[in-house]
Amino acid sequence: MKRKLEIKSAPQQRTATVRLQQKQLSETGQFEGYGSVFGVRDSYGEIVAPGAFTASLAEHKAQGTLPALLWQHDSRQPIGAYVEMREDSKGLFVKGQLALDVDGGRNAHALLKAGAINGLSIGFMPMKWEDEAETDIRTLTEIDLWECSLVTFPANGEARVSGTKAIGEISAICDWKSFESSLRDEGGFSQKAAAAMVAAAKRIRDTERDAQGTKVTLQSSADRLLKLMKS
Repeated sequence: MKRKLEIKSAPQQRTATVRLQQKQLSETGQFEGYGSVFGVRDSYGEIVAPGAFTASLAEHKAQGTLPALLWQHDSRQPIGAYVEMREDSKGLFVKGQLALDVDGGRNAHALLKAGAINGLSIGFMPMKWEDEAETDIRTLTEIDLWECSLVTFPANGEARVSGTKAIGEISAICDWKSFESSLRDEGGFSQKAAAAMVAAAKRIRDTERDAQGTKVTLQSSADRLLKLMKS
């Protein structure tokens, strides 16, 4: 049985399984690749469906913008700008231009040329999805795309998420206010983003309380939110 949901959740990140190749990088700092690949089930049991980016890209087009080009999902480290972003039959195709006149862009270009990094990863807010109860698969059908980062792949070839997402020891969080402060101070999130994630954690708590008929603690809500953030 599939359940269709339309609920805003915490910001999430996904690393594409497609790597950038040397031929996809120019001496002028332009590169291309895929920020997301359709139909591939990830380690969190989620799949991005074709058309998931349509609404978000249309909104960006109407505003004359494109999602940000960041380094390792760090909003404090823009390293260039995207010049093209579209869906095709494979996934989310992107073409970016590194800013070679700034340190971050030059460093990213050098690391790409050396093969030290070769991954693309998206940062987004899930807007609509379908849950398949029998298989426990969540299919994302609409995504609010915020950014697409250049990221590092480990030696085993599996994508990994930037360590900047770590927000300290969960055991140190004792209330909602300290949770939000930790997201801002240790995680580097804006006040607005941190407040949105706290609201998402509260919704998770309330949903689990209604479904299970038991009291869900702040600890479990925080753990569940971290899982969403690392997905």
